Amino acid sequence: MATISVARQPSEAIRAVLYDRLLAFNEAASGEAAYAPLAVVIEDDDGRGIVGGLWGETYYDWMFVELLFVPEVLRGEGLGARLLAEAEAIARERGCRHAWLDSYSFQAPGFYLKQGYEVFGTLPDYPRGVERFFLRKRL
Repeated sequence: MATISVARQPSEAIRAVLYDRLLAFNEAASGEAAYAPLAVVIEDDDGRGIVGGLWGETYYDWMFVELLFVPEVLRGEGLGARLLAEAEAIARERGCRHAWLDSYSFQAPGFYLKQGYEVFGTLPDYPRGVERFFLRKRL
């Protein structure tokens, strides 16, 4: 028998248990995921540390870009394209053949299209009045 309860303050430890168990199940069904985190950062020349960058992961021959941020004052200098290109190069070195990410209509879907990504799905009205795009690219 099992009981269900609500975690009033969900912790990273709960997520880790669920993630580890799901990953073990998935790998048993489809082979090793070869999960590895991926980060490419923009560091401020004034010594303030990291001011932007890309965070993602590689697994199952795919790269997933979870976060990509370039500070507004640095936009238009090609840094976003360079971050993405560097991450894609690392993903290729890791054996990835594809990449995917998502972007809201108020963010940068046009930027990703210019980088060779294509829309493979949309989620309308998420959040209300906004569209969420899911994009992919063959590496």
